[in-house]
Amino acid sequence: MPAHAHESDPTTDPLAHERAHLAASRSALRAMREDVQALDIRDVTANWVNAAVLRSQIDERIKSLADLAHTPLFFGRLDYLHAVGADRAEGAEGEQFYIGRRHVHDADGDPMVIDWRAPVSQPFYRASKKDPQDVGRRRRFGYTGGELTAYEDEDLTDPAEAERTSKLLQAEIERPRVGPMRDIVATIQPEQDEIVRSGLGGTVCVQGGPGTGKTAVGLHRVAFLLYAHRERLARTGTLVIGPNRSFLHYIEQVLPALGELEVKQATVDDLVTAGIEVRGTDAADAAVVKGDARMAEVLRRAIRSHVTMPTEPVVVVRGSRRWRVPAYELEEMVTELLARDMRYGAAHEALPQRIAHAVLVRMEEAGEAPDDRVQNAVARNPAVKAAVKAIWPAIDPAKLVLRLLSDAEFLAAHADGLLTEDEQKAALWAKPARSVKSAKWSVADAVLIDEASDLVARTHSLGHVVLDEAQDLSPMQYRAVGRRCTTGSATVLGDLAQGTTPWSTESWAQALHHLGKPDAVVEELTAGFRVPREVIAYASRLLPSISPGLAAVESVRESPGSLEVRPVAGPEELDAAVLAACEESLTREGSIGLIAADARVPALAEALTAAGHSYLSPGEETTAESRLTLVPASLAKGLEYDYVVLDEPAAVVDGEPDERTGLRRLYVALTRAVSGLTVVHAAEMPDALV
Repeated sequence: MPAHAHESDPTTDPLAHERAHLAASRSALRAMREDVQALDIRDVTANWVNAAVLRSQIDERIKSLADLAHTPLFFGRLDYLHAVGADRAEGAEGEQFYIGRRHVHDADGDPMVIDWRAPVSQPFYRASKKDPQDVGRRRRFGYTGGELTAYEDEDLTDPAEAERTSKLLQAEIERPRVGPMRDIVATIQPEQDEIVRSGLGGTVCVQGGPGTGKTAVGLHRVAFLLYAHRERLARTGTLVIGPNRSFLHYIEQVLPALGELEVKQATVDDLVTAGIEVRGTDAADAAVVKGDARMAEVLRRAIRSHVTMPTEPVVVVRGSRRWRVPAYELEEMVTELLARDMRYGAAHEALPQRIAHAVLVRMEEAGEAPDDRVQNAVARNPAVKAAVKAIWPAIDPAKLVLRLLSDAEFLAAHADGLLTEDEQKAALWAKPARSVKSAKWSVADAVLIDEASDLVARTHSLGHVVLDEAQDLSPMQYRAVGRRCTTGSATVLGDLAQGTTPWSTESWAQALHHLGKPDAVVEELTAGFRVPREVIAYASRLLPSISPGLAAVESVRESPGSLEVRPVAGPEELDAAVLAACEESLTREGSIGLIAADARVPALAEALTAAGHSYLSPGEETTAESRLTLVPASLAKGLEYDYVVLDEPAAVVDGEPDERTGLRRLYVALTRAVSGLTVVHAAEMPDALV
């Protein structure tokens, strides 16, 4: 599998030939973009609304055809042994295909680059000596600063050529990080590709340890689904849910690099706090109770308690006639609506129509011929409206939750047999709020309001939702996400060993049950491509304490000297030792993350500033002038840096409410490094790590 990198004549030298094809492909992409820019839509739209929609679509198309200078247009080539059938890929005529991030065609419509998501591209990721999939040669390309500088061939039909790890593939995985997460489209492995290309109909849950690429796999799955089911998902929508804003900022360029611009991103908090101002926080015990799935039944009972069985008849006066619907008949209607377990609001809308229908039956029996307009008029009759208000009153979800958290008797009535007295006390506010606006709502309260809102009126469902760092959600948060894909599917990504909330899930079966997707397929990624073997082996010492039974990640990257543990004499010397470690890391190429317990961040910020070092906040893009990011341990999850300096592991553990959560937080911090980790400590190291 030799790699080649030299200059020569395009007619005789393969590298020069490939560079010529790259230049021609870039030129063709420019022409595709110019064709779209030149479109004249003045005479093809009937009105200004259609024109605006079409103009917006054209603008999006122009954006998607941008040639990103530092993003290679193609990264591989497949030489098929035989002609590929037209059913394998649209426009696929020959035996040689360049595989890239997007489709590019020439002036005649012949493909110059094939989209990595097309069926004809799949063997680039899956073909092997054992199963060549009709591919004779697989070629990978190496780039430096956007320029094609090397290629590497793999003959899948030559039994004499041993199967080995691609040097270019290894170099691409190890390339220094200089900003937000980038795509992994050139480095997708067979087990990752299976997840990426799994169908839209089913939900997939990916358990993956640090460095296994689960986040990137999830994002590439969205890109693949948008390619394979574009019309359907354009209609129903897609959403990527991340744990916090820093994380979303870190991943936000992956999909645009793949030509996908329409995927919305949000945190779980964003989903549930629309219209609610979050100004409060919960103690851990209160948050655990409020996040428990039993709260869904408490809310359901509280909402249904507003229904009162009728004891009086409804008398509707129309002209000179009076129409009477007796109480027993009204009771039958209410009983039937309750039995159907409809949304509370839908039943509230249905009841006046049921009563009106009963009146119409009496009218018809009396020889009248009422139509639908009469039924609607009767449904709006003051007597009917008054009866509905008494029997099935409208409910404001926020007011309902306000009462549950403020009124001990109301909570006790509906939590009976579900929550213990201690749990009820934990959930109740110490100082009851007077109104929805004055209440200091917490995020957990907002999730309860979201649940109550869904019990009143159905939440809009999307076509596909990606949920990352899913292990940290409470059962009620899973329900909040689940109702946003009730008619769609989901990709759930996470690592049970990195669960750092008091309510983090114990198993994926439990999480998927609360999500409403119990039949989801659970895949496990155990091959690590990011974290060096020495670093992941060190961090994996914590697994028996934090997640017994979970398989350790097996890193494919050996990097001697990538781990250093530096003890210092005492706390007085700690800041200086951490600073020295950062300065050493800055002599190397790439990004540096200084990770510390949240309580230690102000002191380290002061030390960095005093030493003349500028630093970034998590998620911010590195620059040539500033490559060092100061990362509170609570925000480290999902981020990665070429070199990590970890300050005082014991402080990271002590910063959490319990030891297991603290050790999990430490596991996250230890596994953020791509090239090297330096651990600096003055206090004793946690026993689980020794």
